[in-house]
Amino acid sequence: MKLRIWVFGIVITLFFGQVLLALAQQSDANSLVKLQDYLRYAALDNAGLKAAFEQWKAAIEQIPQAKSLPDPKFTYGYFIEEVETKVGPQRQKFEIMQTFPWFGVIEARGDRAAAKAKAAHKRYEAKKLELFQEVKYAFYEYTYLAKAIEITKQNLELVTHFEEIARTRYITAITSHPDIIRAQIELAILEDRLESLKELRPAITAKLNSILNRQVSSNLPWPKPPKYQQVSIDFSQLYAIIIQNNPDLQALDYEIEAVRNSEKLAKKKSFPHFGIGVSYIDTAHARASGVDDSGKDPIIAMVSLTLPIWTGNYKAAQRQARAQLHQKTHEKTQMENTFAAKAQQLLYEFEDSNRKIKLYRDVIILKAKEMLVASETAYQAGTIDFLSLIDAQRILLKYELFYERKLAENAQKLAKIEMLAGTQLPTVNKEPAEK
Repeated sequence: MKLRIWVFGIVITLFFGQVLLALAQQSDANSLVKLQDYLRYAALDNAGLKAAFEQWKAAIEQIPQAKSLPDPKFTYGYFIEEVETKVGPQRQKFEIMQTFPWFGVIEARGDRAAAKAKAAHKRYEAKKLELFQEVKYAFYEYTYLAKAIEITKQNLELVTHFEEIARTRYITAITSHPDIIRAQIELAILEDRLESLKELRPAITAKLNSILNRQVSSNLPWPKPPKYQQVSIDFSQLYAIIIQNNPDLQALDYEIEAVRNSEKLAKKKSFPHFGIGVSYIDTAHARASGVDDSGKDPIIAMVSLTLPIWTGNYKAAQRQARAQLHQKTHEKTQMENTFAAKAQQLLYEFEDSNRKIKLYRDVIILKAKEMLVASETAYQAGTIDFLSLIDAQRILLKYELFYERKLAENAQKLAKIEMLAGTQLPTVNKEPAEK
């Protein structure tokens, strides 16, 4: 009963999934601005996820096949030489036989197919999590590129302002001509950096488009950067969540269940299969007259039974099933160990980027801006040279880009952690990514 309810639920899920897919295909790709827009589009249009979805559907269709009986066997025989009997010559014979496996075989086969279907479902969920992680990684690279271009443009305007100051001071003979040249060199460097960043956009959008199953050359609007998410979790909590929710581990649990049912089936191979049937013989009228039951067609009830005498074959099948069970158990243990190591490393990198984000946002960038303002004032007063002013500008640019890079990396690390955890981690608070 539970299996039927589960299968019915799966059918409903598949139906509504197709409906949502049809609706998503009508959506305007130009609305792809927020991360959730990308995730929704990818979940319904990514080709790899569609393949995993179809694999899940195919696994579900194995259940009714596993629970069905073998096809009945029909046999026709024609007597080349008629068999003469008292009641008449026998001319042809018709037989039909239905075979039945030993008790519990069909149930074990159905349970194995159901476990494999559930494993395919978990593999589909794992594929979706992997897809979401890929989308997030590419999306955060795109948001970083947008911020990097914006920051570089601001610095370009700032250096242009410095060049104007240098020209004014040169006209009034306060400074020398090399200051203008230095400003122009710095402008050329920034213009080249800005051009390189702009040329990077098609490569990043191609990556996003490939994930979304769109033409790689399709345009994508600049994304809306998400807010900086603060997540607080220790390793023991994270590992417990992974063990409980990770779909790859859950898929292995169902695969282990399927192998256990294979072991049951291997044991039942040593039991006979039986069949019941009926045979009908077409008999002509007796050549002699006055014979009782002349021409009467006999009907024969039949029973068949297989003879499981090849015990070596059956024992080998049992050993094979046990070996597969041990294999899957070891695979799960190794996967848990691998996930634990990955979680520990990712958690360290995530916390490290958290610390750097706070340091640069609350201290270093503020001080760099303060130093730049002081340097500009000092240059106009003639107490420092132009190189010191340019150095202050370069330092601010470096720190601002580093800060944005760490924001992107922090979000990417969180995406990887959530892929391992199999769920979204609770957010403690949200702080705008502002300096």
